Amino acid sequence: MKKHICAIILSFVISMGGISFNAAAVSDKDIEAPSAVLMDSTSGKVLFEKNSHEKRACASITKVMTVILVMEALDSGKIKLEDIVTASEHASSMGGSDIWLEPGETMTVDDMLKATLIASANDAAVALAEHISGSEDSFVRKMNEKAASLGMKETTFKNCNGLDEEGHLTSAYDVGLMTRELLKHKAVLKYTGTRISELRGGKTQLVNTNKLLRTYNGITGMKTGTTSQAGSCITATAERDGLSLISVVLGCSTGKQRFTDAAALLDYGFANYMMYTPEISEGAATTINVERGVRSAVNTKTSPAPCILMEKDKAGSIESKIILPETVTAPINKGDNIGKVEYYSDSKLMADTPIVAAEDVQEISIAFIFSKIFTLSVGAS
Repeated sequence: MKKHICAIILSFVISMGGISFNAAAVSDKDIEAPSAVLMDSTSGKVLFEKNSHEKRACASITKVMTVILVMEALDSGKIKLEDIVTASEHASSMGGSDIWLEPGETMTVDDMLKATLIASANDAAVALAEHISGSEDSFVRKMNEKAASLGMKETTFKNCNGLDEEGHLTSAYDVGLMTRELLKHKAVLKYTGTRISELRGGKTQLVNTNKLLRTYNGITGMKTGTTSQAGSCITATAERDGLSLISVVLGCSTGKQRFTDAAALLDYGFANYMMYTPEISEGAATTINVERGVRSAVNTKTSPAPCILMEKDKAGSIESKIILPETVTAPINKGDNIGKVEYYSDSKLMADTPIVAAEDVQEISIAFIFSKIFTLSVGAS
């Protein structure tokens, strides 16, 4: 009886994204998706990859880039959440997942974002694109420009919602890059983390297409996608104990498999990695001799030790190295970089923080010397 109860508890822990039998290691064979990547969202470091640079369709994961541009327009003040968006004939003609917008129907930017991110509404995505850029074509040009700026070398967007179209391609790695970019806009998490919502005064129910919101501990989003060309895809984001991960799988044969693969990658990441903060290095806050200054030394200070992505079995092995010159030359302004603290693990540089001047030190000048002489002579008289 006790063994039976333990088995039930263990099964529940696994289903909630906790420790799993193969969490300590994962291989290409464990991930059925033809293309996948696991990325640390803070550093962008790839923790696992399988054909991550293979060009593939990604269906509605396209909307991650669409929403990046929407969030940038909100941040810049170009649009506001309460602004009214009017659906065009073109927007209302979209097929697949939609909220059945009628031509001329109006909704706020906030509601269109809810529809786009929670229900993966193709018509809402196009309506937002047209509201920002005047036309979907103009908006898609901006999507491709943003992709290029992010280093998304395998990506070409042909539309803003991810419906199958020849040449509309990306890669698991590129999806990781744009998901990481979207995570910089924390306000988006209120949409991607919502399971159920509504529009039109409750007449339209929105159910999030990301089923991991119900089953995975720490899940925060992000976006699913399914078409005949793309298969079943997902970019999933989760956070535990300060570690934020992005799991991307493209081309799964079923929706269930994409969630299984995405969760397996996240399990692997959380089982093996952590964010570690080393002790602050002694000696970084010190004094440095100053040449040609009105003072002979300057005090220094450093930032707190950084959080470093580490393999769990190597946490605590960080060594620090202080790099400071013997002297500096005036003038020195408060905040000027003087040196740095480097943090190493197994002789590999993991991070560094600057050591800066804690105060100003003026340069000695003729004017300064004469002022001192004048002050002394006045005092003597």
